[in-house]
Amino acid sequence: MPLRTYYILASILLTSLIACKNEKIETGQTLKKETLDLIKSLGLLDDNEQILKYYSNFEKEKAGNFFTTKRIAHYWLDNHDNEKSDTSFALYKDIAHIDTLYEVPDTFAPYMTITRKDSSKFRIYIGGKEEEMKSFFEEAIMTWKKNRN
Repeated sequence: MPLRTYYILASILLTSLIACKNEKIETGQTLKKETLDLIKSLGLLDDNEQILKYYSNFEKEKAGNFFTTKRIAHYWLDNHDNEKSDTSFALYKDIAHIDTLYEVPDTFAPYMTITRKDSSKFRIYIGGKEEEMKSFFEEAIMTWKKNRN
């Protein structure tokens, strides 16, 4: 990996870690309308879909990780470089498996790796208190298992 790329990734991770300490896990009912409108504009939420748990490891208008009644999703929006922006989701029926990693090196937040049936993957990063993160992961997996057929 080129040294410049390493420094960019390290600064993003460090910024995310600093922001993680101030954010909390929310529900669809506690999110502001502006955040819900953004998520809908990104194609990550349908009108008849409800966000069950949401976590932003940065500013909500730039990053979010969540699961709904239909899917698990993530967005990272870079206003300066669209190539670095990413929106990823998987409907429950398209998920092959979910892996969680609670204990990570000091520079990363705990995460779930979502593997789709086509073998493509993305991650959902969660921060906060240990019991809240565990609850997020367990509820996401339980919701997937309940709705995967």
